[in-house]
Amino acid sequence: MPPPPGPFRPGFWRSPIRGPWLTSVFGLALLIGIPLLFVTGLLSYASYNPGLGPLNDETPDKGVLGFYLFSWPTRPYWLYRLLQGLHVTLGVVLVPVLLAKLWSVIPQLFAWPPVRSAAHALERLSLLMLVGGVIFEFATGILNIQLYYVFPGSFYRLHFYGAWVFIAAFAVHVGLRLGRMTRALRSRGLRAELRTGLAGTVPEPPDPDGLVAPSPAPPTMSRRGAVGMVGAGSLLLLVVTAGQSIGGRLRGTALLAPHDRDSAGGPNGFQINKTAAAVGVTPALVGPAWRLQVRGSGDPLVLTREQLLSMPQHTAALPIACVEGWSTDDQHWSGLRLADLAALAGLPGAGSVLVESVQPPGPFTRVVLRGNQIRDPRSLLALHVNGAPLSLDHGYPARVIVPANPGVNNTKWVHRLTFRT
Repeated sequence: MPPPPGPFRPGFWRSPIRGPWLTSVFGLALLIGIPLLFVTGLLSYASYNPGLGPLNDETPDKGVLGFYLFSWPTRPYWLYRLLQGLHVTLGVVLVPVLLAKLWSVIPQLFAWPPVRSAAHALERLSLLMLVGGVIFEFATGILNIQLYYVFPGSFYRLHFYGAWVFIAAFAVHVGLRLGRMTRALRSRGLRAELRTGLAGTVPEPPDPDGLVAPSPAPPTMSRRGAVGMVGAGSLLLLVVTAGQSIGGRLRGTALLAPHDRDSAGGPNGFQINKTAAAVGVTPALVGPAWRLQVRGSGDPLVLTREQLLSMPQHTAALPIACVEGWSTDDQHWSGLRLADLAALAGLPGAGSVLVESVQPPGPFTRVVLRGNQIRDPRSLLALHVNGAPLSLDHGYPARVIVPANPGVNNTKWVHRLTFRT
């Protein structure tokens, strides 16, 4: 059958710079960046300690996909801040490269006939999964960064399973294309191409994949210009994104950060994920009647905030880092060590602790922490930050702060700690 009209006709695609070499340049950047994205994403998922049960796990039916789970460490204390900042920033920076790669191979999506053999069918299926998967992963990730939750279900579940589908297709695609990509990269020297301007730009020789236009139009951009434009776009996105993770003076350049880059100042003047009002925590819930319940091997202890303040206080300088990629600089917290509270509950060697918030029921209003997190001397039930009482938005009257812990697991407005063996 002859190809249908439009993009299925070979003459529809006429760019003179489209070809195996340019496609392979963009592919090489993705070949380096996407595995790094995948690994940092898996580590981010592991940091939630999903192995501790359904309170921490948004994907209870993950099966063998949870083979990499391990006890999340507390050292170095900036570990989660680094990994999640790298994951989010790299994902944003790769967007221009991804779009350029999709542009460079778009004729293959309209190849005719659609299937020529069993091997070609497998390659086409992997291509469909690859393109659909990468668009889904990047789209859900960017929407999550901007706190725009329009997807039908939990972001964690969708992004987790989508990542596994995508990486499987990516591995198949790399296996099928790596040899051709290597040959294409060797066919032209990078320095020579970067020295070639518009006047010297000519199409590549015809290729079996049909990327090179059979009847190319006159060039309006050189390959050097295409690579430079994509590189400049990635650099611009780096500048307007990375500051939310790096902090300091660069925080003001994070124009894509969804959280307040210009804080109100004062001891509590640093970023938050959600305000107390947004999650339904009212002053009445944490007023004079508030009590902290500490449970363990004996009778429960019920303590007022004044009683907690009368106990030995400890300090720790720790940041808050969230899944959206933003993080604070180190804040100076003070309060009671979780290890001391475990001993007070009669379980000095506690293997875990259930932390519960007065926040109305919902995701992450309760969380389980591991024994190594309890025992770290910097793990606190914080009562003050930067020398002042916690503000309501930062978790008054008491919140958990643990080194290298995702921000959402540093529970605010704590009212019950249940230590377990």
